[in-house]
Amino acid sequence: MDSNFSTTSLDTLQNAEQRKVLDVVDGFRRSGLSSILNLPQIVVCGDQSSGKSSVLEAITEIPFPRKENLCTRFATEIILKRDDETAVTTTITPDKTRPQAEQDKLHGFRKRVENLRDFAGLVEEATILMGLDNAKNSATKAFTRDVLGVEICGPDRPQLTLVDLPGVIQASSSEATDADVDLIQQLVKDYIANERTIILAVVSAKNDFNNQIVSRYCRDVDRDGSRTLGIVTKPDWLVKGSANEQWWVSLAQKKSVYFRLGWHMLKNRSEDAMSCTFQERNSAEKVFFSTSTYQDLPRDMLGIETLRTKLSKLLHNHLKKELPNLKKELLDELSKTESELSALGAKRATIAEQRQLLTAISMEFYELVSSAVMGHYEQAFFGPIDTKTSLSATTNLRRLRAVVQDLNLKFAKSMRFRGHKYSVSRKESSRPIEEGIVPKDGSGGEDYVIDSLGEPEDKDSDLDGGATKPPVDSHSHEDDDGGRHDLTTGPIRLTRTQAEDWVLKVLKRSRGRELPGNFNPMLISHLFWEQSEPWKKLANDHIDEIAKKCTKFVRLALENVATEDVCGRIWEFKVENALNNALIGSRAELAKVLKDKSRHPITYNHYYTMTIQKERRRNYSRLLDKATTTATEFLNVQQFNKGTLGPTTKSFISPQKLQQALDETIVLDMDGFSAIEALDSQQAYYKDEMKYFIGVITKQVIERHLVDPLPTSVLSPSIIAGLSDNEVAFLAAEPDDIVSRRTFLEERKQMLEKGQQTFRRAMGGLY
Repeated sequence: MDSNFSTTSLDTLQNAEQRKVLDVVDGFRRSGLSSILNLPQIVVCGDQSSGKSSVLEAITEIPFPRKENLCTRFATEIILKRDDETAVTTTITPDKTRPQAEQDKLHGFRKRVENLRDFAGLVEEATILMGLDNAKNSATKAFTRDVLGVEICGPDRPQLTLVDLPGVIQASSSEATDADVDLIQQLVKDYIANERTIILAVVSAKNDFNNQIVSRYCRDVDRDGSRTLGIVTKPDWLVKGSANEQWWVSLAQKKSVYFRLGWHMLKNRSEDAMSCTFQERNSAEKVFFSTSTYQDLPRDMLGIETLRTKLSKLLHNHLKKELPNLKKELLDELSKTESELSALGAKRATIAEQRQLLTAISMEFYELVSSAVMGHYEQAFFGPIDTKTSLSATTNLRRLRAVVQDLNLKFAKSMRFRGHKYSVSRKESSRPIEEGIVPKDGSGGEDYVIDSLGEPEDKDSDLDGGATKPPVDSHSHEDDDGGRHDLTTGPIRLTRTQAEDWVLKVLKRSRGRELPGNFNPMLISHLFWEQSEPWKKLANDHIDEIAKKCTKFVRLALENVATEDVCGRIWEFKVENALNNALIGSRAELAKVLKDKSRHPITYNHYYTMTIQKERRRNYSRLLDKATTTATEFLNVQQFNKGTLGPTTKSFISPQKLQQALDETIVLDMDGFSAIEALDSQQAYYKDEMKYFIGVITKQVIERHLVDPLPTSVLSPSIIAGLSDNEVAFLAAEPDDIVSRRTFLEERKQMLEKGQQTFRRAMGGLY
């Protein structure tokens, strides 16, 4: 490389320890982490024509191109790297607001030369590519937020990054619009706002200080001046011994504007000295600051060589302070990135990866659903028990078996309390009921007891009936005689006499060739069919409720094991159809059960005959009690009581009256007798069949079709194994936005992990 560009004096920027610290930041930058982390850097900023590019040249000893308006219209990031080979590489980081096609084009720009003499040509080529052609083309822009990257490698290069920003313009002109002014000002503010940036605020002694806006920008973002170093340029333009010269000297002594890092004075090369070497430039600067005007200033405030030493210390101390924070930020970003990647699920670019993903989902889903169906709630999915909400709440719905059991119990209770159309009391009505009249409200002229199917209201109650406060249901049925069975208010209440009258009417309308006093076997069928009318509605409602709960549970389980996009497609393509088919199967099973119910009554359960006999015995006991009461007579007799003879009353049963009373209990009305027998038979059969129906619905319909098959019929591993490649791709292939996001996160993770390695390798156990 040309001797004019020797950089041996740059060794003052770094000693061994400083290079070690700088290696970390340089490694971060080479890993691309500057797009993720705010990396420590040196930013050179100043008003237009303040001499900042010359300051940057003096610090780096790199000749910047001097073509007019060429390198002041965008940020230039200069990366110095130590390498065995000498080369200069330029790249462009495009503004993120550009169209994607333009970004891709600028990203593709990468030029390399081996001599700094060709550097100007690279910068000019990049400038044109950014759309910042010369003034001859009025269609081009004046400034841009694109960043020119200049990587300069060499065996004697320090590892350092410096950023040269466009000069701040305070007002629009023929070369810069108001938009350009705003763009540059905002660009400078954005760079210097980074708290890990050391600001070199360049002001020119050639211009009035108050007219140079950059110092105000620096004070706005760095109020205590802890990371700002003021640089005064062009002091050679000041008149020797003038008040103006004294003012600038006073500024350098921190007497006018305070920066904690202080001020420094440099003498840049004049226009007619641009061809001299950097060594010649440095010698001329030493001669200038040796005059009497600057003799009272400390030597470490003057000249480029002391600036390098000062800058070296600032960099070292600044980086040492920031590295722990930088390390923490890196780890936080890595953890966040890994979490986002994990949320996307396993990578699924190929059919094999997609099938593997679906298989894993199905296996986890199978285990969760199987556990829920069996009532084993060990997995984290089921969560804690929530006693403050209902069983149907989301937190409790995960425990599916508990929900199903609760709904089955409620169904059984609804069947007992609301499954029958008529609720019959055993007490006689005090007023006869004319044929053809069935009261809508069940009034019979007296208080009566409602039977409750195994939950008697009194000691004699064990037949079918309703409850005074049945479970609420909005459905209702019209009965043939004008009565209304409402599932909200419960069955129609009838006294025994009213119930017998109902049976008598049905009996007369279903007579066959049976002898008087007997009844057509079909009578029990008709009575049972009418009495069990609500069963279909109650069963359908129960099926619907269980199906809804199963659907919600399956959705929760699927969302727990699959990502949102895969979950949605699996649900639409497989799960929803499986659940619908299960519901269709349950309704078909119910239809079979109801068809069986519509056939002639059949039972082989001894409970039926036992119930009839118990009811007949109860009726006989009631009649005997009544006859005994009628046959009881009383006599007044004299008897001794504690040694004293006195009157007393004794009772006895008259055999003649008892026989007469028993004879009067014989029902001479043959149809009436048949009605009594038929009512008792119907009630016994109803109770027996109702218990059977509850068992069939909960086992054959609910368990067989809706609950038990969930693990195997919805999304089992065997179902996934049977999918074609096209089906697998449809279900598991990642959408374009997920692919892009995954690629972005994987690259981000790779950069962060590389940054971790760089940190460990460079710093060891220091931090």
